[in-house]
Amino acid sequence: MKTLTTDRVIIVGAGLGALYAALKLAPHPVVMISPETLGEGASSAWAQGGVAAAMDAADSPENHANDTVNAGAGTVDPKVADLVTREARDYILDLTTMGTPFDRTEDGDYVLSREAAHSFARVVRVKGDQAGAQIMAALIEQVRETPSIQVLEGTMALDLEVQDGRVTGVAIQDASEGRSAPVMLRSPAILLAGGGSGGLYALTTNPPRIRGQVIGMAARAGALIADAEFVQFHPTAMDVGEDPAPLATEALRGEGAILINKHGERFMQAVHPDAELAPRDVVARAIYAEVKAGNRPMLDTREVLGEAIKTQFPSVAEYCARNDIDPAKEPIPVAPAAHYHMGGIATDTKGCASIDGLWVCGEASSTGLHGANRLASNGLLEALVYARICAEGITETLATHKDAPLLKLTFDDGGARPAPDAVKKLRETMTQLVGVVRDRKGLTKALQTIAALEQAHGNSPSFLNMCATATLIAAGALVREESRGAHERSDFPASAPGPGTRSEMYLSDALAIRAQACKELS
Repeated sequence: MKTLTTDRVIIVGAGLGALYAALKLAPHPVVMISPETLGEGASSAWAQGGVAAAMDAADSPENHANDTVNAGAGTVDPKVADLVTREARDYILDLTTMGTPFDRTEDGDYVLSREAAHSFARVVRVKGDQAGAQIMAALIEQVRETPSIQVLEGTMALDLEVQDGRVTGVAIQDASEGRSAPVMLRSPAILLAGGGSGGLYALTTNPPRIRGQVIGMAARAGALIADAEFVQFHPTAMDVGEDPAPLATEALRGEGAILINKHGERFMQAVHPDAELAPRDVVARAIYAEVKAGNRPMLDTREVLGEAIKTQFPSVAEYCARNDIDPAKEPIPVAPAAHYHMGGIATDTKGCASIDGLWVCGEASSTGLHGANRLASNGLLEALVYARICAEGITETLATHKDAPLLKLTFDDGGARPAPDAVKKLRETMTQLVGVVRDRKGLTKALQTIAALEQAHGNSPSFLNMCATATLIAAGALVREESRGAHERSDFPASAPGPGTRSEMYLSDALAIRAQACKELS
């Protein structure tokens, strides 16, 4: 394998956390590994809701932290919740300074929306449902103007190099269809900010490349993984046959939209006191039950928004239009879809993984903020907070600021790409057997299927990364014999007594569980 050594900090990813960290590391030279053109293919750009922050005078960071802890169903780290919510307002102001056009009132105050499980309206948004895209656009403009930041567009990370217990490099390849032989980039510091794993599921709201590769890459290198079993399913993905599924933002329910079935009956009122604004896991399971019963659940915005949905929520209106739905006149069919991974690479409050030389921020990490069920619109906030924390921590480890020449890469032929049929089978297995509702039989079968797929198609490092993350999710779900937050076991419907506990697992642990599942097959 060809090797290049650089003094640039390597950032794997190109979403909100990656961009913000790169800017906070300036003027230290940085190189970002981005599979797509900046702004394309990152989950952050698809985030519709916004950024949660206590901006209202009647609200407080303490209220925000309490809501975060309550939504997380007993497994949120209160210290992390306090750390993240305490400074949330500062990040809104910083993003505003950077050019993010947050929605404002005539008096200049921020327009605030209430989303599920929030006790206050505290979600700051842009043009109704375009927060992620607009924040990303503002940051990308800043990154393009920052000379210390180099972006390698069209490249993707495959493997981490570990020497003497420290991460020393990242193997990358051309991200085009043909792929290429890998090249090893060595650097004094590496930050993983490459997204979650929602795309491991056949029904997902995530961009096509977000399939757990970064989490799997770290796990294969020996990093500790936390809370892998906790995958959040967004209740109201639009059930229109698209892959990925377009999202009907939760802000619609915040405006008063209701959930009905094909008989025109509201069903959330009988499920939870907060009805449509119940925690996401509750709403997702209720919609899933309607789907399984053949009742065709739908989101009805007609009475509360009417024609106004087309100007207040332009992204949703666009999704509806291309699927021949007029949301002012007919309800929008919905179904739960894999949306956000609360689990990931275990990090401490400095953003450090369990292996030296490795930092993680954003959805690839598991900081303890989200617990068993992420509070709506806390994802972008966490990415911002830990991007800065990681940038500061990395800066402290670098002896002095050094200029570094631009990296000039040439790729050779000879790389392997995941087999499309194998990826399709893996995604279908995750949706069918490791989805909204789980049980021992299904999880055991899922682990057996993942093992068979890995054995048959293990020549692609990218596919091995996907299988590693899928194995960790399924193994974690099998071991957690209770229902908690987004993790629902039909064979263990109650939560375990006492306070909730976070899970921690190395890939070696998950592989041992998988091997036992395969023995049951034989």
